[in-house]
Amino acid sequence: MPQQQTSSPEQGRQSEQGQRFDWWAEPAAVPGQAPRPTDRTAEDRAADRVAMGRTVADRTADRAPADGPRTDGPGAEDPETGRPEPDGSTEVYRSVQHSEAFQQIRHSYRAFVFPVSGVFLAWYLMYVAAQAVAPGLMRSPVAGPVNVAWLLGLLQFASTFLLTWLYARNARTKRDRAALSLRWDTQDQLR
Repeated sequence: MPQQQTSSPEQGRQSEQGQRFDWWAEPAAVPGQAPRPTDRTAEDRAADRVAMGRTVADRTADRAPADGPRTDGPGAEDPETGRPEPDGSTEVYRSVQHSEAFQQIRHSYRAFVFPVSGVFLAWYLMYVAAQAVAPGLMRSPVAGPVNVAWLLGLLQFASTFLLTWLYARNARTKRDRAALSLRWDTQDQLR
């Protein structure tokens, strides 16, 4: 008769066949073996940085500009607000965002996505509600071992693929050309 394996909490629970139940947890360090970097505590890592002569404050001081915030060129800060001043590209993108072409693309996107998402969500909730409210109906056989629940479940998958195909077709026929044209116009303005 096989002996049941016993293990310490450090080794994790094991089944009779030796399979670990806590495979997601990190195993404890094995005695006599050098600890892995993940076995070390934050204090150990901080002590190593200090021992190497570099602390976080030292590295941060190296990156900070010596003479304060930038006041010229792209990314310069406004002295009154402390926020970066917008460069020319920001204005180009804002003008594109407010353009009629961009608004038409967004309208086309929303006109497709919101109704279709609502219909699919209602279809899914109807499936779940039918399972909860009418389990007898869902158990009704349709053909052989296939019942209404199986049929509706498979139709959920089919409708997902159908909606993906419809979305790709809608994007290809109604938005992609306009978006590409707008992208090229924007790139030309940025040059």
